[in-house]
Amino acid sequence: MANIVQPNPWQQLRQFTPARIALGRVGNSLPTDEVLRFGFAHALAQDAVHLPLDVATLGVALQTAHWQTLCVHSRAPDRATYLLRPDYGRRLSDASAVALVGYANKSCDLVFVAADGLSALAVQRHTLPLLEALRAVLPVAWSLGPVIIVEQGRVAIGDEIGELLRARMAVVLIGERPGLSSPDSLGIYLTFAPKLGRSDAERNCVSNVRPEGLSYDAAARRILWLLNEASRTQLTGVGLKDHSELPEVQVKPENSSSRIA
Repeated sequence: MANIVQPNPWQQLRQFTPARIALGRVGNSLPTDEVLRFGFAHALAQDAVHLPLDVATLGVALQTAHWQTLCVHSRAPDRATYLLRPDYGRRLSDASAVALVGYANKSCDLVFVAADGLSALAVQRHTLPLLEALRAVLPVAWSLGPVIIVEQGRVAIGDEIGELLRARMAVVLIGERPGLSSPDSLGIYLTFAPKLGRSDAERNCVSNVRPEGLSYDAAARRILWLLNEASRTQLTGVGLKDHSELPEVQVKPENSSSRIA
């Protein structure tokens, strides 16, 4: 029996990307196996949006690796509210804000914020490996605040956290909106002088951090370059262009393995 699936001439390119290319066709339709793969990928993306962050497991993993942690919550009391009211995810709950005020007995150069965003799976999988890659290259002289783990958090919640902890810079690690080939993509947002009222134009973004996308080491080098430039120029966002991949840019890692975050 003849094969009724008409292959796509780009078929050989599929080995280089998980993107949905060169699917072939059967008449005017997709092959059945591609329809099934699409349904599976769509289900994974939906699950990633609704999957809760396992705060306890993430906290233990970070603490075992000698990262100090604090767990807080946004003003969104549950996932359904978080998805319907993005503004609630941008602010801390009253109890969490009070807890951070009580903790901020001194300022710090940098605070990391791990927020579930739209893919808790990404935060669960990639937060610790990325932080470990960053710890290997961050300047030893920089003081770090605790890693703040946020439930039902969006990017802008890092502004309030950074302001309350009197951090010079805030780096938010957050689950990005899932795609059909990337349900666990981690986004990184950097803000200099974080405070309430900052806009998205005042931050830099490093996207698609995961083994199948931007590797942990490559992301760490790019983030380090941006942090160094932010510290030097005292700005982030549209005023700070990412030239970390230019040939003349040299990033020299500094050994900071002895520091406890």
